[in-house]
Amino acid sequence: MGSLSRIDHPASAATRFAAAKRAYTVRNVPLSELAGLRNDIAPKAGDIVLARVEQLGQHQHLEDAAGRRAKMWPGDEILVAYGNRYAPDQFEAYVPANLQPCNLVAGGGVAAAVASRHPQVRAATQIAPIGLATDAEGCPLNLRHFALEPLAAPLQRPPVIAAVGGSMNTGKTTTACGLVRGLRATGMRPAAAKVTGTGSGGDRWAVADAGAIAVLDFTDFGFVTTFGVPVTQIEMILAQAIARHAKAGAQAIVIEIADGVLQQETAALLGSARFGQMVDAVVYAAESAMSASAGVAWLEARGVNVAAVSGLLTTSPLAMREATEALAVPVLRLDALCEGGFVRDLVAGLRQPVAA
Repeated sequence: MGSLSRIDHPASAATRFAAAKRAYTVRNVPLSELAGLRNDIAPKAGDIVLARVEQLGQHQHLEDAAGRRAKMWPGDEILVAYGNRYAPDQFEAYVPANLQPCNLVAGGGVAAAVASRHPQVRAATQIAPIGLATDAEGCPLNLRHFALEPLAAPLQRPPVIAAVGGSMNTGKTTTACGLVRGLRATGMRPAAAKVTGTGSGGDRWAVADAGAIAVLDFTDFGFVTTFGVPVTQIEMILAQAIARHAKAGAQAIVIEIADGVLQQETAALLGSARFGQMVDAVVYAAESAMSASAGVAWLEARGVNVAAVSGLLTTSPLAMREATEALAVPVLRLDALCEGGFVRDLVAGLRQPVAA
């Protein structure tokens, strides 16, 4: 290891860490583990960084571990994590090559350099990294150091239903919530997990509020985002979420997969043999009848069991009619998912218990 560049006495660094606004993405990192700051090496995805807010832009609040959106001010110091971001309706961004000024590209606490942005969003908030958080030996700390311990695959698992969609903001989280509500309506104890996306607590708390007995996401397994992560690692996240929920006694598991089916990590996961082994059925969230038709065909061509279509298109009676006429699977509004009849029949048609 090269010589260390200590930019604070340890006591001073500890004071700055304690005073900083801490993001959702670093909620599993105990302050007691943060011993120093270092600014002489290139950051990696998941590295924890103390940064100063320079100029506010798209994100003016930082989401903390409890879901509170803390107002940021220029000059604030924030504790976030480096990561790549893929968001067609916001930013495409990547971990920079050094600790140069960069951006806060997600309110959950993701630092990256913006490569492109949607013209309808503001420029990204500008931040100036102060240093990477290190342990007492001066080694940079990464979210992977604080991931949940791996569990062995269960001998049997409960049914697993995934909410997937055509793109961002098509209603995947709402669909996942509807599935959780429907399972609760049948008397079952569902758990939920988000296995891909960008670190943020909103989707997590949404399914918790819907009645999931336990909720996990990829940040619990040491990933600030999943953009650029090999599909084998995403399969691991999925497998570990299922293993933990099975151990906790969940009677069904609802999975949310972020972004659209054509996003590279999502496409790789949905087309993998492991996905088919771990997920029994999907509900596809679409924004239009054409998206529903194309998406269902895309999924079925890869052997995915599409049980129904839901999502944004169901807010339009005409779009629902178009989709219903074009598809062989049911098109369901949120209230139909919540009522429970659909999920009761779906789960009844799946083998229980299911070999893991």
